[in-house]
Amino acid sequence: MNAALECDLGKHPVESYRDEIGSLIKSVNYALGCLKGWMSAEKARLPLAAALTTAEIIPEPLGLVLIISSWNFPFGLSLEPLIGALAAGNVVVLKPSEVAPRCSSLLADVLPAYLDPKAVKVVEGGPAVSEQLIQQKWDKILFTGSARVGRMVMAAAANHLTPVTLELGGKCPAVLDSLSNSWARKVAVQRILGSKFSACAGQACIAIDYVLVETKFSSTLLELMKVWIGKMLGENPRESHSMARIVNKNHFSRLKTLLEDPNVKASIVYGGSMDENSLFIEPTILLDPPLESDLMQDEIFGPLLPIITVKLFSLRYVLSL
Repeated sequence: MNAALECDLGKHPVESYRDEIGSLIKSVNYALGCLKGWMSAEKARLPLAAALTTAEIIPEPLGLVLIISSWNFPFGLSLEPLIGALAAGNVVVLKPSEVAPRCSSLLADVLPAYLDPKAVKVVEGGPAVSEQLIQQKWDKILFTGSARVGRMVMAAAANHLTPVTLELGGKCPAVLDSLSNSWARKVAVQRILGSKFSACAGQACIAIDYVLVETKFSSTLLELMKVWIGKMLGENPRESHSMARIVNKNHFSRLKTLLEDPNVKASIVYGGSMDENSLFIEPTILLDPPLESDLMQDEIFGPLLPIITVKLFSLRYVLSL
C-alpha cells in the first residue's frame, strides 16, 4: 500500500500510515468490536395505546451498494465506506478512481483474495465505466469527488429513487484573530499549515482553502508561517519527500494556470516554485490575491494558501455568524 501511494501521489510512508493505513486498521477493529451490538435488535418504545404489546427495531441491510471513491485518499475513501457497508450486511460494488491507477489495481487484485467475491466486486475504469454504473439500479450510492460529477450521480440516482451520500469539495476558510499569546499563535499556525500542506499536498476536500486574518496581524502571521513551514516540512520539501506530489499533469497545469494570472502572481509572498517533471509545487502563500480571481472563486485543491486581510470590525462580524 505504501508503494502504491508513493507511486500515484508521492506520499511519504508516515503520511500514508497517518491518513489511510492506520485509520483503516482502527476502523476495522472498531467495526469488529461493535458488530454484535449493531446487529442486535433494539426494544422500541410504544405509545400508551399499544399497552401490553412489545416491538423491536431490527437492523436490516439495504442490499446492493455502489461506492465510487476518489484518488486523493484512494485506500481510505474506498475501504472506509466498504467497512461500513459490509458491517451492515450489504453487498458492494467498488469503483476506485482511475486517476490513482496503482492503488486501483492493488484494490482490484487484493480484495478478491481476502473477501468473498460474491459480496464484494471491484470494477476498474474511467468516466465511461462510472457513467454506466450510476445508470443501474442500486439500493445505496456513496460517491466522493467533485461537485460537478456529484450532480450527475444524484441525477442518475433520482431515476430509481436511490438514496445517495455525496462527499464533495468545498472552499473552507480558517478565521484567525490576533491571538494574545505566543503559544496560541504557534498552535494555530501549526494547525493551519498541517491542514493545508501535510495531507496530500492540499489535495483534500477538508483542507483549509484560505485564511481570513485581521490586517494588523497579517505580517506576524506570515513570518510565523515561513518559520513553521521549514520546521514541519524541512527546508527543501522537494528533496526530503516530506510532501506529496500533484496527482497528474492535468491537475498540475490547473494549479499553474491559477498562479500565472498576473495579479495573483504579484501576491505571492512565499514559495511559488514548480517542477513539472516531478509534479511538485512548493508550499505557496499569497497575500490578498484578487477576490474575483479563479484562485478565490474555485476550490484550490493544492498547496496554495491565500491570506485575506480584513478589518477588525469585519472579522468580528465573521466570527459572530
